[in-house]
Amino acid sequence: MAEWQEVLCGHRVISNSWQNLTVLNTVNGQISHWFDTLPTPRAPLPGDQDADVCIVGAGYTGLWTAYYLKKADPSLRIAILEARFAGFGASGRNGGWLSGLVPGDRHRMAKLYGRDKVLAWQKALNEAVDEVIAVADAEGIDAGAVKGGTLEIARNPAQAARLAASIAEERSWGVDVTELSREQAAERIRFDGLVSAYHNPHCARIQPAALARGLADAVERLGVTIYEQSPVTEISQGRAVTARGTVRAPIVLRATEGFTAALPGQRRAWLPMNSSMIATEPIPAHVWDEIGWQGRETVGDSAHGFFYAQRTVDDRIAIGGRSVPYRYASRTDVDGQVPPKTIRLLTDVLHAILPQVRDVPIAHGWCGVLAVPRDWEASVVLDRATGLGWAGGYVGHGVTATNLAGRTLADLVCNRATPLTELPWVGHRSRNWEPEPLRWLGVRGLYIAYKLADRHEAGGRPTTSPIAKVADVITRKPH
Repeated sequence: MAEWQEVLCGHRVISNSWQNLTVLNTVNGQISHWFDTLPTPRAPLPGDQDADVCIVGAGYTGLWTAYYLKKADPSLRIAILEARFAGFGASGRNGGWLSGLVPGDRHRMAKLYGRDKVLAWQKALNEAVDEVIAVADAEGIDAGAVKGGTLEIARNPAQAARLAASIAEERSWGVDVTELSREQAAERIRFDGLVSAYHNPHCARIQPAALARGLADAVERLGVTIYEQSPVTEISQGRAVTARGTVRAPIVLRATEGFTAALPGQRRAWLPMNSSMIATEPIPAHVWDEIGWQGRETVGDSAHGFFYAQRTVDDRIAIGGRSVPYRYASRTDVDGQVPPKTIRLLTDVLHAILPQVRDVPIAHGWCGVLAVPRDWEASVVLDRATGLGWAGGYVGHGVTATNLAGRTLADLVCNRATPLTELPWVGHRSRNWEPEPLRWLGVRGLYIAYKLADRHEAGGRPTTSPIAKVADVITRKPH
């Protein structure tokens, strides 16, 4: 028996061999590992209020939008309504990749809006990595940022073929990636079974909840009012409604990302996709000497059921993947709780790539929800006729994109024509997802197909499995 897992007296048992069965006190949920302690929420909305701009959602999108609006016009009265507390959603649960990854399909957007606009979009996202770091420094936010770039790795021939094609693809969009041999990659991080890799410089490792909480404090210092514990039940022209009162404002901006489906009329707008993570206990120095990872690069792989990872500020490894990607009828998690098998599966992935940490306990498992539009394209929209706007649908690439979206929304609200308001995602609209049970069957089928494709390729197939190719065509999912 190679693996064990059960629950004993409140402890989770996870082990990779029967010879080394270990009882782990693994925390499950409680939002995420990025919160040392859960924050004390700010006061809720005290009753009906008037504002110039009302923002629904105190994640990265809402906070960045408020930050740049206040910088542009300090006289604006800005109110943010948040269901729980700032950073509760994906902003406080993600993998901590402050990257230039585009939240969409560059080829599809180029066909719709022109290649030059997509090139400008990619350049703006790359530059936004440095913008976030600069604002964090200016505002005294200790987000643990280290700009070590991203290491993308391949661990079998099919993955290596995709990775080689990806190098040419990234370069064609102006991304200066560096191809690495197996030996060169091992000088950075000594992964088991690595075949090839490339390095993309446009990424920084961050502690995501620290950025979210620090940004919330920064916008408050600028004079923005954040009402927490104030879930919005309706957004319509000129108002956002809660059980505690209504905020009336000529501009109402939706920044609810993966929780958008809970709002009236938005059930099929964006699909709430789940992503799960685990974090180890702090790893001893002698083990780090075996692993390397001195550059604090973020790491991902070229599998269809990919992983993403970082070396944390406190010298743990945090690694994530999809696991249970979608819950029927667009339901979301309960404070980040994941099925116990998810912790086991992610632990298996970690131990496969870094067997050096097999004896390091898993401290925490959690999940978060991100938003996926039907065409997998993020958008930034302001309808001047109604004053209603939104930004989101980042398909998992939102840590940097939210900053660019916030700056863009600020320009739109202030009626300023800038290079940002000309980017291709401005004004883009996606069609709705199919009704249930079709969307549940579709997403479930997609990820079953990708698991099968990964198994197919792990057997030594030199090219991408046809199973994955068919799944990509059916779902229009970008690669």
